[in-house]
Amino acid sequence: MQIQQIRNSTLKITYSGQKILTDPMLSPKHAIESFVGKSANPIIDLPFPAKDLIKDIDMVLISHLHLDHFDKVAQDLLPKQMPIFCQPCDEKKLKEFSFESVTPIINSAKWKNIKMTRTCGHHGTGDWGKRMGNVSGFIFKAENEPIVYWAGDTIWCDIVKKTINEFQPEIIITHSCGAKFPDSDPIIMDAVQTIEVCKAAPNAIVIATHMEALDHATISRTDLRAFAENSAIKTNQLRIPADGEVLSFD
Repeated sequence: MQIQQIRNSTLKITYSGQKILTDPMLSPKHAIESFVGKSANPIIDLPFPAKDLIKDIDMVLISHLHLDHFDKVAQDLLPKQMPIFCQPCDEKKLKEFSFESVTPIINSAKWKNIKMTRTCGHHGTGDWGKRMGNVSGFIFKAENEPIVYWAGDTIWCDIVKKTINEFQPEIIITHSCGAKFPDSDPIIMDAVQTIEVCKAAPNAIVIATHMEALDHATISRTDLRAFAENSAIKTNQLRIPADGEVLSFD
């Protein structure tokens, strides 16, 4: 299998012979309003044109419908017949966007020969966690492929720990930029919480994504790598791919 970091949590996952696009945010640099007043978003361009990215995609998987996970450009560019899987509360809105093949994953779903199991999480704490709404992660399983856990927009919490213990994933994809608002705690994992994932799953490869793309991020790739080294987390366990980089796994 392969995981290509595109930008933010937009990934191209080649798994069991299928190409899956996650959380497509395809807007050009500075096309979306600022989240915290520092800069319009995204703060960087895609590593290659959006039209080229979607040419060979077989399916789209959306964790939730915040602008940095599914934007107007993706809504317009993706073919309306594209199979889209989502959390149940987003089905209606995606159909309102005229997508014709929308499948909500309540618990689990089988597509081609891939089983996807939906997981939950906490998109922050306190009032901000409530305001951010429902978010999902997903477990991927297929014959002759590693078990993959895409945690989604969640902080480190008991739900994530329980998911790791239950499914024993071999690859864990985290959202790790420590995004926050002026009056909030992190609404996704920061460096400390990403290291907690590494410690909770010492035999898994952790792939840190959702980095250096938005103006409410507080942790850079360099920050995360330095913190990992200080925490004795090895580089072969924690991978922090650059935009456009492809990671391959047996």
